Amino acid sequence: MSASMKECLQLQLLEMEMLFSMFPNQGEVKLEDVNALTNIKRYLEGTREALPPKIEFVITLQIEEPKVKIDLQVTMPHSYPYAALQLFGRSSELDRQQQLLLNKGLTSYVGTFDPGELCVCAAIQWLQDNSASYFLNRKLVYEPSTQAKPVKNTFLRMWIYSHHIYQQDLRKKILDVGKRLDVTGFCMTGKPGIICVEGFKEHCEEFWHTIRYPNWKHISCKHAESIETEGNGEDLRLFHSFEELLLEAHGDYGLRNDYHMNLGQFLEFLKKHKSEHVFQILFGIESKSSDS
Repeated sequence: MSASMKECLQLQLLEMEMLFSMFPNQGEVKLEDVNALTNIKRYLEGTREALPPKIEFVITLQIEEPKVKIDLQVTMPHSYPYAALQLFGRSSELDRQQQLLLNKGLTSYVGTFDPGELCVCAAIQWLQDNSASYFLNRKLVYEPSTQAKPVKNTFLRMWIYSHHIYQQDLRKKILDVGKRLDVTGFCMTGKPGIICVEGFKEHCEEFWHTIRYPNWKHISCKHAESIETEGNGEDLRLFHSFEELLLEAHGDYGLRNDYHMNLGQFLEFLKKHKSEHVFQILFGIESKSSDS
């Protein structure tokens, strides 16, 4: 499938907005050219004639186990996502061979995406899920603790987007995994499909890993919220259980499984659970009151 240059650049700007929402702290996403996004917007608006430079940036990822950092270097060709994304991960804790193997695995994974699919967020998730094994051979030095410290846990809330969720066996799997683990949230079936899962970090990550494998490619974590806590996290939950969310469908297209969920109802649902801010992150449009 072909796409115009402007369509590709618009998709790139959309993915950059997602990345800045996932990594909001200063310095987590470092653009090689700080004016790159502005120049692309000017080009799309017609106030700049020359084709702007490619978007190039580095994202610093904090890997929890083991405690290491990975710098992911990304270059978006002008025709990405219809052209291959250029990625390279590096860490001072990896030797040359380990780094080579890490990038080979990353490149192989990104190569499974179809032309037109945005994949930077998925590449980041792959590194967070799979990079630990590449650090196994490094020598770890632990400093003995001189005194007991309070145990802190990370409470995590993940907002997951899929093009659609229809299949009964997939819906059953999502509900079964959510109820098996100590997580709360919801799964909105239909088109699009939205999943929110919240709980301790290790439980949410196990949920995310389990529902995606072995072959669910058209899914991404659009946003994640984490809070350090010394308690059980119950006071941080926005949902009391993990349930399926069924909303009215918009229109009748005469095709089985080809219907869009009522996003107005979904926005009201988010408001009731103090999550209205996520609407723009998920769909790229500002929320509006249903009675306006």
